[in-house]
Amino acid sequence: MIRIKVLVEGQTEETFVRDNLAPYFYLQEIYITPILIRTSKKFKGGVTRYSKIHNQVLSLCTEDSTCFVTTLFDYYALPSDFPGKEQISDTMLLTQVIEKLEDAFAKDINRPRQFIANLVVHEFEALLFSDVSQFKNTVTDKDKDINLLQAIRDQFPTPEDINNSPNTAPSKRILKIFPYYKKVLDGSVVAKAIGLDKIRQECHHFDSWVTRLSQCQR
Repeated sequence: MIRIKVLVEGQTEETFVRDNLAPYFYLQEIYITPILIRTSKKFKGGVTRYSKIHNQVLSLCTEDSTCFVTTLFDYYALPSDFPGKEQISDTMLLTQVIEKLEDAFAKDINRPRQFIANLVVHEFEALLFSDVSQFKNTVTDKDKDINLLQAIRDQFPTPEDINNSPNTAPSKRILKIFPYYKKVLDGSVVAKAIGLDKIRQECHHFDSWVTRLSQCQR
């Protein structure tokens, strides 16, 4: 039996892993468990300092050396002290940026056989642009709303290219069209309607992460 613990930054990602990733991998006899990061003794979710991530990833690795550990954190609004950030330049391609950050993250944890560093590009909601038609009858019943989402999607090569400024990040774009959008509930429902195969087809970095998880060996 292969077990993978996924440290996530919020309830949206926790629900996505539980309701979408876990059933998908169960068919491969890979058992995935989401673990919401703890930010204090009373609160979970959200990350402002890398030390919180570092300590909890190491804790998950050391408390059970027979399981794999990975992460589901948004590249958008990543803590300023995240490893590798000081090496990022404006001339680098997005793929280079993510690769450098994940490499630095993995080196900092230093558990090469157990830990799989992963960031979402740019944030979880980008995955939902893989097939915006699935917002129909889950979040809206209006074709004009779907057309607005599709117009956004058509501006970018892939959903993962939708940019990450405070005003134009994927979640901000969705909320502008659907002010009543509930990230935790609606995000998982839309993702499930889209299906992981379609998301993998559209989101190349996400697909490479899923592939790496499927290749975990006992």
